[in-house]
Parts: sequence; structure tokens; C-alpha cells
Amino acid sequence: MSDTSHRFERQADLVPQSRLQELLVTVIGVGAIGRQVALQLTAIGVRRLQLMDFDHVEATNVTTQGYRAADIGQSKVSATTNDVQQIDATVEVDAVKDRFRPKQQIGEAVFCCVDSISARSAIWKAVAPTCHFWSDGRMLGEVMRVLTVTDSSDRDHYATTLFDQTEAEPGRCTARSTIYTANVAAGLMLHQFARWLRSQPVDRDLTLNLLASEFSTL
Repeated sequence: MSDTSHRFERQADLVPQSRLQELLVTVIGVGAIGRQVALQLTAIGVRRLQLMDFDHVEATNVTTQGYRAADIGQSKVSATTNDVQQIDATVEVDAVKDRFRPKQQIGEAVFCCVDSISARSAIWKAVAPTCHFWSDGRMLGEVMRVLTVTDSSDRDHYATTLFDQTEAEPGRCTARSTIYTANVAAGLMLHQFARWLRSQPVDRDLTLNLLASEFSTL
């Protein structure tokens, strides 16, 4: 890489690099939101990144998830790893080409970017005892919801959002998707992450409706 001595200068007061040096950050699902999360994490200076997904890039993913035409047919984890290393070749990437398994070792910080409530529930049940920062990004069309867990109060609230899958709106949350919604959702998730790094309170539940220009927090 070229000289990066001043790379983080403009974010020095917002993203403490010292906290990122040894932190392992896990991104589960590198689809619409998860891919953007992985690239933004790399840009802000995460040194150890774990990417987990079993899926492969399809033509529609170029439009809605920011993959390249040349990525079609590759595993999403491989394609995202390649772009991560284009940003910073020194980032240590653990590329897991599989769905999440309960015995899988994960990082202290976890970004959950899967597309069903049942998957979220299963992952949360497995990682909750060891995860110190949890961010769950959900979106449908131009509406996004970001849930963040860093303490016991957040945990209690998050449990109320894991309703039965039969109560969810039919179809995957990525069935109606745009790249710009995914980018905004990822940015909101990283904002909560940066606040946690600075030992500041996080927004445990926020919703942004781009179409209606409505923003709310709980």
C-alpha cells in the first residue's frame, strides 16, 4: 500500500484506533447491508475481520448489493474479501464460506446482516453470552431498522424484537432492496459501533423511513 501515516487523521476524534488494534469484528451475512458494513469497517481501520456467508453472487446483486459484474458466480465472502483487501491489504480476513454454526468462534463485536427473524434468533441465542457489541440491520424497500445491544437493558429490548417468523411480512427483507438504502443502514450501524468504541451510549432501536423522511428512536 501507499503511505498511510495520515490515513485516519480526519476521523481520529471519532474512531479510536487503539480500540481497533486487537478487536475481532464479525459480519454475519455479506449481502445488501453486510457487504457495505464490511467495506466501511475496513475503511475506518478494523484490523481483524471475520466474514460469514454461504451464498454466491447473482446478477441482481450487482444492482442491489454493490457487487461487480466480474463477481457473478463467486462466493460473496470471496468477492467481499477481495474488495476489503483492495482497500487495505494488511487487514486480516477470516473468510467463512458457510452459514453461521453455533460452535463457530466469533468476535467481540458482531454485525448481524441476515434476512430472516428465525436466523437472527438462532444466531443471537448462540452469541449473546460472549458478544459485547451487537448490531442487527434490517431493511425493506426504503425503510431500515438498526438494533444495537451493548448492555443488559439493550438485551431485554432486543428480545422483544425477535417475533415469530410467521408474524414477519412475507418474503425476505432483501426482496425489495436498493443499494442506497443498504449503504445508509450500514452507516447507521457503524455510527453505533463508533459510539461504543468511544464508550458512549448507543441508540438501541432506530428506524429511518427514507420515503416518508421519518426518523425515530426507542
